[in-house]
Amino acid sequence: MNKPRDAALQTVDPITLEVVRNKLEGIANEMQMTLLQSAFSPIVKEGMDCSAALFTADGQTIAQATAIPIHLATMIPALHAVIAKYPVAGMAEGDVYILNDPYCGGTHLPDITLFIPVFDGEKTARHVVAFSVATVHHQDVGGMAPGSIPTNATEIYQEGLRIPPLKYIEAGKVNETLEQMLRYNIRLSDTFMGDLNAQLSACKVGARRLGELCAAHGAALITRIFELLLDRSEAMTRAALRRLPEGTYRYVDFLDNDGVDLDRRVRIEVAATVKDGTIHFDFTGTDGQLRGPLNCVPSGAYAAAYYAVRALTDAQIPTNGGCFRPVTLHLPEGSLVNPKAPAAVNARTATIKRICGAMVSAFAEAVPDRVPAASAGLSVMLAFGGRRADGKPFILSELVCGGTGASSVADGVDCLQTDGSNSMNQPVEALCLDAPIRIRRFALRPDSGGAGRQRGGLGVVREYEFLADDIRFTFRGERHFTAARGSAGGGDGAMSTATIHRADGRVEHISKCVTTVSRGDRVVLETAGGAGYGDPKQRSRDTLAADVANRKVSPDSARKVYS
Repeated sequence: MNKPRDAALQTVDPITLEVVRNKLEGIANEMQMTLLQSAFSPIVKEGMDCSAALFTADGQTIAQATAIPIHLATMIPALHAVIAKYPVAGMAEGDVYILNDPYCGGTHLPDITLFIPVFDGEKTARHVVAFSVATVHHQDVGGMAPGSIPTNATEIYQEGLRIPPLKYIEAGKVNETLEQMLRYNIRLSDTFMGDLNAQLSACKVGARRLGELCAAHGAALITRIFELLLDRSEAMTRAALRRLPEGTYRYVDFLDNDGVDLDRRVRIEVAATVKDGTIHFDFTGTDGQLRGPLNCVPSGAYAAAYYAVRALTDAQIPTNGGCFRPVTLHLPEGSLVNPKAPAAVNARTATIKRICGAMVSAFAEAVPDRVPAASAGLSVMLAFGGRRADGKPFILSELVCGGTGASSVADGVDCLQTDGSNSMNQPVEALCLDAPIRIRRFALRPDSGGAGRQRGGLGVVREYEFLADDIRFTFRGERHFTAARGSAGGGDGAMSTATIHRADGRVEHISKCVTTVSRGDRVVLETAGGAGYGDPKQRSRDTLAADVANRKVSPDSARKVYS
């Protein structure tokens, strides 16, 4: 049955195929740069918490920017939700669609996605050939706390404004009712609209460039190339999976707590089965859905799986929807990874990152030379909201990371996002300009990387001093109670610590909280390190001496741990 299509695909010469593939990736990256250069909020323009991609007309990823894997993968079910409500056949030029609802394909409410259908160049009977898509983590979308990431939320209604699949723009005309609803429910509405318009600009750039590509090569050829690229990545991924030893591999890890029950650890258990070019992840044994907001809807679990598969297979495989075809998941209903509405989900990044790490670490037994020791696997989220000296409101969010795990051949990397995220911390200068907050210290954290023949990457120390009263502060930490585990005799990474030092001398230890801080209060954050790989006593003496000279390892630890 497929022979006619396969024969047609063979008519695409390999040079044209590669030229178009690279052009598609170039378009996605141009969309990403448009987002970064046009955004208003610091979390986007400085923190780079945004992503862009191109999709086929039936919702398969065809090209993506170098951005955030969590966003890029969760765009897939989000677009499917849009297509299910608004069939492609009824779409018109100038339409723009919007969505953020986690229970309709999104992940958490601050991540809003825009979709623009791209039409072929025919003068009559025009039809959709692709979609241009962009996701942004918005600084605020309402809810019970500035920044819309309340770690004490117990239902999604407390987290902000939910947007089901809707037309934001119809045939070029903005839905003013929807826009007014958005403005009235969001604290910094002008900043929000600035970021939304940056998304719109990025999507328009993607649509325009893809339209030019169709005009140059013909829409029929471009859509055939889409099919070939998807099939080729699928074949390459299946071949890479066949090179993994067949079997079932398991891993268990824990989240600190759910933000509400602070003394209860949260179990994540995964069984990964590789067989005949396929991979299946089963989360039986994972805890049930939580009271707090660390629940992860299926789109996030699938995003984690897609990231893990790309990490375990050949980096030279072009990333598109074909890579994901061999992947299946079992997500028990009513569990942490498949909660029932209206469960709170705003802190799902912490869960996705730990899921990613567990999926990859499960293969340490099967391919020990390829799988590194565990990374810190955290993305500490902080949000601040209040008023400046001039009375104007501010909201500021940032993400702070830890160290990566060491591998069999190299040390871990200090202070790097891992496991599905790719955002940046706020530059000190930018943060101090945007809010009445002073960064007193920002440094690598000595001895935080797990000891080993190859040492784990270091976490960081970051200290905030508040210069105004009544600042609402949200903190989402991780790795305060369970460490990143070492491999092949390597040591565990150091665990995180976080404290609020009140101006009156009181000290509060925190892992997750929503509280108020005032002038003279300080927050001191020390993030976790990545785990070590191999016997520490086998570490090169010259390398250890360099560690001590660079104050990454203390002289005391060098004597006690490495000697």
